[in-house]
Amino acid sequence: MAAAPSLPAEMAAREKRRPAAGSEPGGLAAEAEAAFLLQAGVSETVRGAVLTLLEARPEEPVEFLAGYFERLMQSRAEGRADGADPPPRPLHWRLDRALWHLRLAHHSHSRTAFSNNVSMAYDSLSACGRRKKPGVNGKLYSELLKMLFRDRGAAEDIIAPLLQKITCRDHEAVPFDVFRYGVLTCLVLLEFLAKAGALYEALDGGSGVADQRVCLVVLSTLEEALHAGGVSSPIRYLEAGSKLGPDYLALAMDKALAERKPSMAMKKEEFLKKASTVFVAKVKPVG
Repeated sequence: MAAAPSLPAEMAAREKRRPAAGSEPGGLAAEAEAAFLLQAGVSETVRGAVLTLLEARPEEPVEFLAGYFERLMQSRAEGRADGADPPPRPLHWRLDRALWHLRLAHHSHSRTAFSNNVSMAYDSLSACGRRKKPGVNGKLYSELLKMLFRDRGAAEDIIAPLLQKITCRDHEAVPFDVFRYGVLTCLVLLEFLAKAGALYEALDGGSGVADQRVCLVVLSTLEEALHAGGVSSPIRYLEAGSKLGPDYLALAMDKALAERKPSMAMKKEEFLKKASTVFVAKVKPVG
C-alpha cells in the first residue's frame, strides 16, 4: 500500500496545478487573487492579527491567533449591520475576555508588550455601548483580580490580604495606572508563591512536611532580603528574593538545626501563607 503524501508535498502539487500568474493575458490571475483578498478584507484582517500578535508576544503564538480569530468572529456576529449602537457586552463576556488578555501578560516580557496586553484587558473590561461612558469601576476590577487568582489555583485566605491593599471601592473609577499596578502585583505574587512552593519542596525532602525551625529561618532570611533591598516595585521583589543563594540558605538552615529546640513540622500551606505575608507587607496600597 502506497504511503500517503506528506503535507508539504501535497501543497507543492497543488501549487503546480495552479495556473501560472502570467498564463492569462496581463497576469489577470494574479490581479484577480489580489482583488479577491482586498475585497474580502482578508489582507487587513491578517495584518491586524499579526500586529496584535507582535504586541502581545504570547508564549503560544498559534493558540493566540486561534483565540484572536475566534473572538473576532464572535464580535462580528454580535454586531449590527444597520450601524446602530451595539448592545452592552455581558459582564461575563467582558471579564472572560479581559482574563484572556491577562493570561498573555507575563511581566518578564518587554515593558511595552506587557503594557499592551494589560491595556487590551482594560479596554475589554470597559467595553460598552457607544452612548455609555467607558471605564472600569472598582467592582469589575476586584472581580477580575479574584478571577486571575482562581485561574492559577491560589487559595483565598492567602490572597485576601493583598486584595485589601490593591482593590478600590465598588463605585470608584479605576484609572489605568492603578489597574496596571494591581495586575502586575497579582502576577508577581503568583510567581513569588510558585518559587516559595518550590523552596518548601526542597526543605521537606519529599516527605510532605518540613522542619518548622528551618522554615522560619528561611522566611526570616527572605524577609530580610526584601527589606534590605529597599524595593518599591512589585517586580523587584522577585529579584531581591533571588539573591538568596544556596550557600546563604544552607548556612541559615544549619544554624536553625543546631539550635536545641523541640522540632515541629510546618505544612506547605502554612509556609506559603507566611511567605505571602512577607510579600504583602512590602506592597504599597492604592489610593
